[in-house]
Amino acid sequence: MKAGIVGLPNVGKSTLFNCLSNAKAQSANFPFCTIEPNIGVVNVPDERLDFLSKLVNPEKVIPATVEIVDIAGLVKGASKGEGLGNQFLGNIRETDAILHVLRCFDDDNIVHVDGAVDPLRDKETIDMELQLKDLETVEKRKEKINRAAKTGNKEAQKELEILEKIIASLESAQNVRSIDFSVDDREAYVKSLQLITDKPVLYICNVSEDAAAKGNAYVEQVKAVVATEKAEVLVLAVSIEADINELESYEERQLFLEDLGLTEPGSAKLIRSAYDLLSLHTYFTAGEKEVRAWTIPQGASAPQAAGVIHTDFEKGFIRAEVIAYADYKALGSEQKVKEAGKMRVEGKEYTVQDGDVMHFRFNV
Repeated sequence: MKAGIVGLPNVGKSTLFNCLSNAKAQSANFPFCTIEPNIGVVNVPDERLDFLSKLVNPEKVIPATVEIVDIAGLVKGASKGEGLGNQFLGNIRETDAILHVLRCFDDDNIVHVDGAVDPLRDKETIDMELQLKDLETVEKRKEKINRAAKTGNKEAQKELEILEKIIASLESAQNVRSIDFSVDDREAYVKSLQLITDKPVLYICNVSEDAAAKGNAYVEQVKAVVATEKAEVLVLAVSIEADINELESYEERQLFLEDLGLTEPGSAKLIRSAYDLLSLHTYFTAGEKEVRAWTIPQGASAPQAAGVIHTDFEKGFIRAEVIAYADYKALGSEQKVKEAGKMRVEGKEYTVQDGDVMHFRFNV
Protein backbone atom coordinates (compact mmCIF):
# COMPACT_ATOMS: atom_id res chain seq x y z
CA MET A 1 0.00 0.00 0.00
CA LYS A 2 1.40 3.39 -1.02
CA ALA A 3 0.84 6.91 0.32
CA GLY A 4 2.04 9.72 -1.97
CA ILE A 5 3.43 13.02 -0.68
CA VAL A 6 2.14 15.82 -2.93
CA GLY A 7 2.06 19.60 -2.97
CA LEU A 8 3.26 22.63 -4.88
CA PRO A 9 7.00 22.89 -5.54
CA ASN A 10 9.13 23.99 -2.59
CA VAL A 11 6.69 23.38 0.29
CA GLY A 12 8.88 20.81 2.11
CA LYS A 13 7.85 17.51 0.49
CA SER A 14 11.32 16.07 -0.08
CA THR A 15 12.61 17.21 3.32
CA LEU A 16 9.62 15.48 4.91
CA PHE A 17 10.24 12.35 2.85
CA ASN A 18 13.86 12.27 4.04
CA CYS A 19 12.71 12.50 7.65
CA LEU A 20 10.27 9.65 7.18
CA SER A 21 12.44 7.26 5.27
CA ASN A 22 16.06 8.31 5.90
CA ALA A 23 16.45 7.88 2.13
CA LYS A 24 18.28 11.10 1.35
CA ALA A 25 16.29 12.49 -1.57
CA GLN A 26 17.73 15.69 -2.99
CA SER A 27 16.28 18.73 -1.21
CA ALA A 28 16.93 22.28 -2.36
CA ASN A 29 15.40 25.76 -2.58
CA PHE A 30 14.11 25.63 -6.17
CA PRO A 31 11.09 24.14 -7.98
CA PHE A 32 11.13 20.64 -9.50
CA CYS A 33 14.00 19.47 -7.33
CA THR A 34 12.25 16.09 -7.31
CA ILE A 35 11.80 14.74 -10.85
CA GLU A 36 11.47 10.97 -10.46
CA PRO A 37 9.33 9.81 -7.53
CA ASN A 38 11.44 8.64 -4.58
CA ILE A 39 10.05 5.62 -2.74
CA GLY A 40 10.75 4.75 0.89
CA VAL A 41 9.52 1.81 2.96
CA VAL A 42 8.83 3.25 6.40
CA ASN A 43 8.45 1.36 9.70
CA VAL A 44 5.18 2.06 11.54
CA PRO A 45 5.97 3.10 15.16
CA ASP A 46 4.05 0.81 17.52
CA GLU A 47 4.66 0.63 21.27
CA ARG A 48 2.76 -2.69 21.37
CA LEU A 49 5.43 -4.33 19.21
CA ASP A 50 8.14 -2.93 21.51
CA PHE A 51 6.31 -4.28 24.57
CA LEU A 52 5.80 -7.75 23.09
CA SER A 53 9.45 -7.97 22.02
CA LYS A 54 10.59 -7.16 25.57
CA LEU A 55 8.33 -9.87 27.00
CA VAL A 56 9.21 -12.59 24.48
CA ASN A 57 12.86 -11.61 23.79
CA PRO A 58 12.87 -13.06 20.24
CA GLU A 59 15.77 -13.46 17.81
CA LYS A 60 14.13 -10.96 15.41
CA VAL A 61 11.61 -8.11 15.63
CA ILE A 62 9.86 -7.08 12.40
CA PRO A 63 7.60 -3.99 12.37
CA ALA A 64 4.72 -3.19 10.04
CA THR A 65 5.66 -0.92 7.13
CA VAL A 66 4.00 1.52 4.75
CA GLU A 67 5.37 2.72 1.40
CA ILE A 68 5.82 6.50 1.07
CA VAL A 69 6.29 8.08 -2.38
CA ASP A 70 7.72 11.58 -2.84
CA ILE A 71 6.15 12.94 -6.02
CA ALA A 72 7.32 15.93 -8.10
CA GLY A 73 5.69 19.31 -7.34
CA LEU A 74 2.60 20.28 -9.30
CA VAL A 75 1.82 23.69 -10.84
CA LYS A 76 -1.20 25.35 -12.48
CA GLY A 77 -1.96 23.74 -15.82
CA ALA A 78 -0.67 20.29 -14.79
CA SER A 79 -3.87 18.64 -16.03
CA LYS A 80 -2.96 20.02 -19.48
CA GLY A 81 0.66 18.89 -19.20
CA GLU A 82 2.24 22.05 -17.74
CA GLY A 83 5.43 21.59 -15.70
CA LEU A 84 5.74 17.91 -14.91
CA GLY A 85 1.95 17.59 -14.89
CA ASN A 86 1.34 14.36 -16.79
CA GLN A 87 4.11 12.57 -14.92
CA PHE A 88 2.88 13.90 -11.56
CA LEU A 89 -0.70 12.85 -12.23
CA GLY A 90 0.39 9.40 -13.41
CA ASN A 91 2.46 8.88 -10.26
CA ILE A 92 -0.29 10.03 -7.91
CA ARG A 93 -2.86 7.78 -9.60
CA GLU A 94 -0.74 4.78 -8.58
CA THR A 95 -0.92 5.62 -4.87
CA ASP A 96 -3.64 4.52 -2.43
CA ALA A 97 -3.74 7.70 -0.31
CA ILE A 98 -2.52 11.29 -0.51
CA LEU A 99 -0.36 13.19 1.98
CA HIS A 100 -0.89 16.80 0.84
CA VAL A 101 1.77 19.18 2.19
CA LEU A 102 0.73 22.83 2.57
CA ARG A 103 3.17 25.60 3.40
CA CYS A 104 1.91 27.34 6.55
CA PHE A 105 4.97 29.41 7.52
CA ASP A 106 6.52 32.72 6.44
CA ASP A 107 10.20 32.81 5.47
CA ASP A 108 11.58 35.36 3.00
CA ASN A 109 14.59 33.12 2.39
CA ILE A 110 12.50 30.32 0.89
CA VAL A 111 10.85 31.20 -2.41
CA HIS A 112 7.21 30.36 -3.04
CA VAL A 113 6.29 29.30 -6.56
CA ASP A 114 3.35 31.77 -6.55
CA GLY A 115 5.24 34.58 -4.83
CA ALA A 116 3.41 34.63 -1.47
CA VAL A 117 2.33 32.22 1.28
CA ASP A 118 -1.35 31.26 1.06
CA PRO A 119 -2.14 27.61 1.93
CA LEU A 120 -5.79 27.91 0.87
CA ARG A 121 -4.82 29.12 -2.61
CA ASP A 122 -2.19 26.35 -2.79
CA LYS A 123 -4.77 23.73 -1.83
CA GLU A 124 -7.19 25.11 -4.40
CA THR A 125 -4.50 25.00 -7.11
CA ILE A 126 -3.79 21.31 -6.57
CA ASP A 127 -7.44 20.40 -6.02
CA MET A 128 -8.39 22.08 -9.30
CA GLU A 129 -5.74 20.23 -11.30
CA LEU A 130 -6.74 16.89 -9.79
CA GLN A 131 -10.43 17.63 -10.33
CA LEU A 132 -9.82 18.56 -13.98
CA LYS A 133 -7.97 15.27 -14.52
CA ASP A 134 -10.78 13.32 -12.85
CA LEU A 135 -13.33 15.20 -14.96
CA GLU A 136 -11.49 14.11 -18.09
CA THR A 137 -11.57 10.47 -16.89
CA VAL A 138 -15.29 10.53 -16.01
CA GLU A 139 -16.34 12.24 -19.24
CA LYS A 140 -14.48 9.61 -21.28
CA ARG A 141 -16.35 6.90 -19.36
CA LYS A 142 -19.64 8.75 -19.89
CA GLU A 143 -19.08 8.77 -23.67
CA LYS A 144 -18.66 4.98 -23.61
CA ILE A 145 -21.72 4.29 -21.46
CA ASN A 146 -24.08 6.82 -23.08
CA ARG A 147 -25.03 4.66 -26.05
CA ALA A 148 -25.93 1.63 -23.90
CA ALA A 149 -27.98 3.85 -21.58
CA LYS A 150 -30.02 5.19 -24.53
CA THR A 151 -30.99 1.64 -25.55
CA GLY A 152 -32.72 1.19 -22.19
CA ASN A 153 -29.97 -0.85 -20.46
CA LYS A 154 -30.85 -0.44 -16.77
CA GLU A 155 -27.30 -1.06 -15.53
CA ALA A 156 -25.91 1.53 -17.95
CA GLN A 157 -28.59 4.04 -16.93
CA LYS A 158 -27.66 3.59 -13.28
CA GLU A 159 -23.97 4.09 -14.03
CA LEU A 160 -24.77 7.16 -16.13
CA GLU A 161 -26.66 8.63 -13.18
CA ILE A 162 -23.60 8.11 -10.95
CA LEU A 163 -21.24 9.60 -13.57
CA GLU A 164 -23.42 12.69 -13.94
CA LYS A 165 -23.43 13.14 -10.16
CA ILE A 166 -19.62 12.99 -10.15
CA ILE A 167 -19.33 15.43 -13.06
CA ALA A 168 -21.65 17.94 -11.35
CA SER A 169 -19.58 17.73 -8.16
CA LEU A 170 -16.23 18.13 -9.93
CA GLU A 171 -17.54 21.09 -11.94
CA SER A 172 -18.52 22.75 -8.67
CA ALA A 173 -14.94 22.18 -7.32
CA GLN A 174 -15.96 19.36 -4.98
CA ASN A 175 -13.63 16.38 -4.55
CA VAL A 176 -15.15 12.96 -5.21
CA ARG A 177 -14.26 11.73 -1.70
CA SER A 178 -16.76 14.27 -0.35
CA ILE A 179 -19.71 12.82 -2.28
CA ASP A 180 -22.08 10.54 -0.37
CA PHE A 181 -22.53 7.28 -2.26
CA SER A 182 -24.08 4.09 -0.96
CA VAL A 183 -21.57 1.31 -0.29
CA ASP A 184 -22.97 -0.68 -3.23
CA ASP A 185 -22.80 2.25 -5.68
CA ARG A 186 -19.26 3.09 -4.65
CA GLU A 187 -18.16 -0.51 -5.11
CA ALA A 188 -20.01 -1.04 -8.40
CA TYR A 189 -19.45 2.26 -10.21
CA VAL A 190 -16.98 4.60 -8.49
CA LYS A 191 -14.10 2.41 -7.34
CA SER A 192 -13.19 1.12 -10.81
CA LEU A 193 -12.73 4.70 -12.10
CA GLN A 194 -9.67 5.10 -9.81
CA LEU A 195 -10.29 8.82 -9.44
CA ILE A 196 -7.53 10.86 -7.84
CA THR A 197 -9.84 13.07 -5.75
CA ASP A 198 -11.57 9.96 -4.39
CA LYS A 199 -8.38 8.87 -2.61
CA PRO A 200 -8.28 9.47 1.16
CA VAL A 201 -6.18 12.54 2.05
CA LEU A 202 -4.24 13.86 5.02
CA TYR A 203 -3.40 17.57 4.88
CA ILE A 204 0.00 18.27 6.44
CA CYS A 205 0.43 21.88 7.54
CA ASN A 206 4.16 22.58 7.42
CA VAL A 207 4.73 25.23 10.12
CA SER A 208 7.68 27.05 11.67
CA GLU A 209 9.32 25.86 14.90
CA ASP A 210 7.36 28.23 17.15
CA ALA A 211 4.05 26.85 15.81
CA ALA A 212 4.97 23.16 16.09
CA ALA A 213 2.96 22.51 19.26
CA LYS A 214 -0.11 24.72 18.74
CA GLY A 215 -0.28 25.66 15.06
CA ASN A 216 -0.99 29.17 13.74
CA ALA A 217 -3.54 31.24 11.83
CA TYR A 218 -2.70 29.49 8.53
CA VAL A 219 -3.46 26.11 10.15
CA GLU A 220 -6.83 27.33 11.44
CA GLN A 221 -7.74 28.49 7.92
CA VAL A 222 -6.93 25.05 6.53
CA LYS A 223 -8.93 23.27 9.24
CA ALA A 224 -11.96 25.47 8.53
CA VAL A 225 -11.83 24.80 4.78
CA VAL A 226 -11.45 21.00 5.03
CA ALA A 227 -14.10 20.60 7.76
CA THR A 228 -16.70 19.50 5.20
CA GLU A 229 -14.28 17.18 3.41
CA LYS A 230 -13.56 13.62 4.49
CA ALA A 231 -9.99 14.46 5.45
CA GLU A 232 -7.69 14.99 8.42
CA VAL A 233 -5.21 17.76 9.24
CA LEU A 234 -1.81 17.22 10.87
CA VAL A 235 0.46 20.06 12.06
CA LEU A 236 4.15 19.40 11.46
CA ALA A 237 7.29 21.53 11.59
CA VAL A 238 9.28 19.80 8.86
CA SER A 239 12.46 21.78 9.66
CA ILE A 240 12.34 20.43 13.24
CA GLU A 241 11.80 16.90 11.98
CA ALA A 242 14.96 17.33 9.88
CA ASP A 243 16.89 18.48 12.98
CA ILE A 244 15.60 15.53 15.02
CA ASN A 245 16.63 13.20 12.23
CA GLU A 246 20.23 14.39 12.54
CA LEU A 247 20.48 13.50 16.26
CA GLU A 248 22.13 10.16 16.90
CA SER A 249 20.79 9.00 20.27
CA TYR A 250 17.26 8.46 21.58
CA GLU A 251 18.10 10.53 24.67
CA GLU A 252 19.18 13.53 22.57
CA ARG A 253 15.98 13.35 20.56
CA GLN A 254 13.81 13.21 23.71
CA LEU A 255 15.54 16.23 25.27
CA PHE A 256 15.13 18.16 22.03
CA LEU A 257 11.40 17.30 21.91
CA GLU A 258 10.90 18.25 25.58
CA ASP A 259 12.44 21.67 24.96
CA LEU A 260 9.82 22.18 22.23
CA GLY A 261 6.93 20.94 24.38
CA LEU A 262 6.43 17.82 22.22
CA THR A 263 6.08 14.19 23.35
CA GLU A 264 7.22 12.47 20.14
CA PRO A 265 8.45 13.39 16.65
CA GLY A 266 5.68 14.55 14.34
CA SER A 267 6.94 12.07 11.76
CA ALA A 268 5.84 9.19 14.02
CA LYS A 269 2.30 10.64 14.18
CA LEU A 270 2.35 11.09 10.43
CA ILE A 271 3.34 7.49 9.71
CA ARG A 272 0.59 6.19 11.99
CA SER A 273 -1.88 8.59 10.38
CA ALA A 274 -0.89 7.36 6.91
CA TYR A 275 -1.41 3.78 8.07
CA ASP A 276 -4.91 4.66 9.33
CA LEU A 277 -5.60 6.64 6.16
CA LEU A 278 -4.95 3.49 4.13
CA SER A 279 -7.56 1.65 6.30
CA LEU A 280 -4.92 -0.73 7.61
CA HIS A 281 -4.36 -2.22 11.00
CA THR A 282 -2.04 -4.67 12.71
CA TYR A 283 -2.03 -8.10 14.25
CA PHE A 284 0.99 -9.78 15.84
CA THR A 285 2.69 -13.16 15.93
CA ALA A 286 4.97 -13.71 18.91
CA GLY A 287 7.49 -16.51 19.37
CA GLU A 288 11.11 -17.08 20.34
CA LYS A 289 12.33 -16.80 16.75
CA GLU A 290 10.32 -13.72 15.80
CA VAL A 291 7.91 -11.09 17.05
CA ARG A 292 6.27 -9.52 14.04
CA ALA A 293 3.61 -6.97 13.18
CA TRP A 294 1.50 -7.99 10.17
CA THR A 295 -0.43 -5.47 8.09
CA ILE A 296 -4.01 -6.29 7.07
CA PRO A 297 -6.99 -4.28 5.79
CA GLN A 298 -9.45 -3.25 8.48
CA GLY A 299 -12.26 -5.82 8.54
CA ALA A 300 -10.07 -8.74 7.38
CA SER A 301 -11.19 -12.24 8.39
CA ALA A 302 -8.94 -14.72 10.21
CA PRO A 303 -8.21 -16.72 6.99
CA GLN A 304 -7.36 -13.49 5.13
CA ALA A 305 -5.00 -12.48 7.94
CA ALA A 306 -3.38 -15.93 7.78
CA GLY A 307 -2.95 -15.51 4.02
CA VAL A 308 -0.71 -12.47 4.60
CA ILE A 309 1.85 -14.86 6.12
CA HIS A 310 1.47 -17.46 3.35
CA THR A 311 -1.26 -18.30 0.85
CA ASP A 312 -1.21 -21.92 2.11
CA PHE A 313 -2.26 -20.67 5.55
CA GLU A 314 -5.42 -19.19 4.05
CA LYS A 315 -6.19 -22.16 1.79
CA GLY A 316 -5.83 -24.71 4.57
CA PHE A 317 -7.09 -22.56 7.45
CA ILE A 318 -8.56 -24.60 10.32
CA ARG A 319 -8.69 -22.16 13.23
CA ALA A 320 -6.91 -19.24 14.89
CA GLU A 321 -5.78 -19.06 18.50
CA VAL A 322 -6.25 -15.44 19.53
CA ILE A 323 -5.05 -13.36 22.47
CA ALA A 324 -6.19 -9.75 22.86
CA TYR A 325 -3.16 -7.49 23.24
CA ALA A 326 -4.60 -6.02 26.47
CA ASP A 327 -4.74 -9.52 28.01
CA TYR A 328 -1.19 -10.32 26.88
CA LYS A 329 0.04 -7.07 28.41
CA ALA A 330 -1.88 -7.51 31.67
CA LEU A 331 -0.86 -11.14 32.24
CA GLY A 332 2.70 -10.96 30.88
CA SER A 333 3.06 -14.20 28.91
CA GLU A 334 1.25 -16.57 26.60
CA GLN A 335 1.32 -19.30 29.25
CA LYS A 336 -0.34 -17.08 31.86
CA VAL A 337 -2.97 -16.04 29.32
CA LYS A 338 -3.76 -19.72 28.70
CA GLU A 339 -3.94 -20.45 32.42
CA ALA A 340 -6.36 -17.56 32.88
CA GLY A 341 -8.56 -18.91 30.09
CA LYS A 342 -8.10 -15.78 28.01
CA MET A 343 -6.88 -17.44 24.81
CA ARG A 344 -9.79 -17.80 22.37
CA VAL A 345 -10.24 -20.22 19.48
CA GLU A 346 -11.77 -18.48 16.47
CA GLY A 347 -12.98 -19.84 13.12
CA LYS A 348 -13.26 -18.62 9.53
CA GLU A 349 -15.89 -15.97 10.29
CA TYR A 350 -13.77 -14.12 12.88
CA THR A 351 -12.92 -10.50 12.07
CA VAL A 352 -9.38 -9.77 13.24
CA GLN A 353 -9.11 -6.90 15.71
CA ASP A 354 -6.28 -4.38 15.79
CA GLY A 355 -3.60 -5.67 18.18
CA ASP A 356 -4.65 -9.34 18.24
CA VAL A 357 -1.80 -11.78 18.96
CA MET A 358 -2.46 -14.84 16.81
CA HIS A 359 -1.40 -18.43 16.06
CA PHE A 360 -2.88 -20.18 13.04
CA ARG A 361 -3.66 -23.87 12.62
CA PHE A 362 -3.86 -25.03 9.01
CA ASN A 363 -3.65 -28.14 6.88
CA VAL A 364 -2.71 -28.28 3.19
